[in-house]
Order: sequence, then structure tokens, then C-alpha cells
Amino acid sequence: MNRTAKCALVLALVVVVGMAFRVSWNALRDVAKTIGADDAAANLYPFVVDGLMALALVAALVLTGDARRFALRVLAAYTLASLVLNYVHGLVPALHSEAVDWGRLADWDPANWALVLLATSLPVGSIYFGSDLVAKVLHHRPAIEPDQQESTHTPVYRSTPEQDEPPAEQPEPQEEVDSSPAAPIEAIETRPQLAVAAEVTHPRRATGRVPAAARSTRPTRTEAELLAEARSLTESWPVDKLTGEGIRKALRTSPAKARIVRETLKAERERDAAAAVTG
Repeated sequence: MNRTAKCALVLALVVVVGMAFRVSWNALRDVAKTIGADDAAANLYPFVVDGLMALALVAALVLTGDARRFALRVLAAYTLASLVLNYVHGLVPALHSEAVDWGRLADWDPANWALVLLATSLPVGSIYFGSDLVAKVLHHRPAIEPDQQESTHTPVYRSTPEQDEPPAEQPEPQEEVDSSPAAPIEAIETRPQLAVAAEVTHPRRATGRVPAAARSTRPTRTEAELLAEARSLTESWPVDKLTGEGIRKALRTSPAKARIVRETLKAERERDAAAAVTG
């Protein structure tokens, strides 16, 4: 339905409600005069009853939960009260004239007392229930959608001490530890950059023992095995590509061992080049 059709539908609804209110206004005004209201009060009396019905309907559309059910109960109660008074107005022709006795809405006394009590209590009920509905609407806070709750990233679910603490560090992958005795490597005997492997590192915070399930299951390789594997993998590499990062990725080993292997391979390449020149 487009906007024009919606506007036409709302306008038609307003016209129908206005005409229905005019019909009900006539009956409720006569009832108000019967229970002792003057002309001004009798003209305002229909707004007290039917006006609160409209207010309760709007509140029911805005509120949710128990507040909405309360608004629907008020709407049902005042609709029923207006229906009863309109029905009485149709049953008692004397209400249409000025000759009716004050306070007489029915010939049977118990019925008359009940109707007079109903008609006189509706203005008081409008004050109470109308004020309560307006307060509920003004204090109503719409519920937050679930997707909005997930998209809002705030540390509201943590206590104050936890919010001040820095995030816990994730355990870093452990480097390979040699469990076998160090094998002699003739090429490493003259490595000049061995001290690089023993660089001073900053102390790291203790993160606890790594669970056994998170530990690597790959067998530890000795330096001789790493060097032999490196010779095979980098045989076709030029000297400028013999970097620690490239060797580390190729061998899948620690940066320290990768640097040692790099220096060893470079030393071998330089030794081979010098031997070729002198030979």
C-alpha cells in the first residue's frame, strides 16, 4: 500500500470515528444531565468517557508487556461503560427530554443505583487511569533489538577490577627444543655470527603451562638434520635470498635456528666460492 492509500485510509477512519463520537456524545450528554451535571459539564462528559478510550488505544499501541495489557483493560472497561450508557439512553425515552427526574436512569431502584454509580464514577476513573497511562507512556523505554545488543561492544558484563586489567596474553607457540645431543657440524665451527642466536630478549610474562593437547606433535630435529634439510631446499636459491625469514618458513623452525642455519649456509657458499676462485 502506497502513501496516498494509507493517508486516505487514515482520513476515512478519522471521519468514521468522528461521526460515531457525535452519536455517542448525544447519549452521554443526556445521561450527564440526568445525574446532575450542568450544561457545560454535560457537553464535556462524552470527552471524559470516549476520550479516554482513544487515549487507552494509543497507549496500547506504544506500550509493551504488562503496561500494554493494563491499557487494553482500561480500553475494554470504558468501551463497555459507554456501551451500557448508550443502551440505557435508548431504553429510557425520558432521557431525551428535560422532564426526566434527576438521578433516575432506571425504574428499578437497584438498577438505577448501579447506573448512577457507573455514570458518576467514570470521570474520576478517567482522571486516575488517564494519568497512569500518560505516565507509563512517558516512562516507556523501547526494547533493544538482539542484533543491536551484539553490535554494541562495551565491557558492561565485567566487574570494575576486571575492566582495569589488561587482556590476558595468549600463549606463544613454543620453539623446538633439542632433546638429542648436539651433533658436530664442521661447517658451523667457523660461524662468525653465532652470537646473534644468543641475542638478549626481553623477559616475557608467565602465561602458564601450555596444555598437552596444544603442544606440537612434530618430532624435534637436530641441528645436523636442519642443516641437511636446508642444504636440500636452498640448493637453487641465490645468496641474496638466504634470509632468516625465508629459511624459517621453509624449514618451519624457530627464528633463532633459522639464523644459525642462514649464517652456516652463507659461510659454506663463501667457502665454495673462494675455493672455486683459487682452484
